[in-house]
Amino acid sequence: MSALKLYHNALSTCSQKVRFVLAEKNIDFESHEIDLMAGEQHQDWYVKLNPKHVVPTIEHDGRILTESSLIIQYLEALSKEPELTPTDPYARYEVGQWIRLVDDEVHPAAPIITFAIGPRPLILQQPEEVREANINAMPNERARAIRRSVIEHGVNAPEFGDALRTFIKMLDRMESRLVGQTWLVEDRVSLAEASVLAYVVRMDDMAMGSLFDHSIRPNVANWFENLKALPSFKKAVDEWTPDFVRDMFRQNGEAVWPDIEAQLN
Repeated sequence: MSALKLYHNALSTCSQKVRFVLAEKNIDFESHEIDLMAGEQHQDWYVKLNPKHVVPTIEHDGRILTESSLIIQYLEALSKEPELTPTDPYARYEVGQWIRLVDDEVHPAAPIITFAIGPRPLILQQPEEVREANINAMPNERARAIRRSVIEHGVNAPEFGDALRTFIKMLDRMESRLVGQTWLVEDRVSLAEASVLAYVVRMDDMAMGSLFDHSIRPNVANWFENLKALPSFKKAVDEWTPDFVRDMFRQNGEAVWPDIEAQLN
């Protein structure tokens, strides 16, 4: 297999998704980290690769691939071992349902959850002109408005409640699906795990793990423990997450948890 270049970010949910599949399939890649906080994704050279100003992007055999859900399906076709898509037609449909749920509902809510909590204190310390330059470089007007709102208001932003409910809806769906089984589709790791894992990781990193502890959603709790025990999880997530960033996210999450908890009632 020819060399594969991955343009990604350590904490990006979509990058974690793609790195997990690369790790599961033992596909080597040439790493090019994109500094999202510094706005590297808005630089001209990168926008030529990814006009949406987002990560990840893959360069392979002279071709450029974007959109993480399409990338993981490309990697599945590229390397069949191990297979992450079931052979049973209905099971394949179920995997597709999880991919669609993430693309349509969960991922659009993720930046709201993330920027209302994780890097918000650091962003607020930036000079206003730097902060505004990074926001204005985002190509989507609605996304710019939402980013300003969550940076200004945090978890009290009007958009936060709906985003939180979207994440909880995903957890509830997972809890029901995991009754009597270890993984989301059949009894094997699949692209369904690759699709949802980063969003559960994001909640855990920001001290929201009580939403899926053993007393509330035990099936999700067991699923997450099994997932974290996989070598591919360590390779795709743990090895890329700096301890100081994880500590910062958790501290910021703990600080606003009472405000989050109030929105659950």
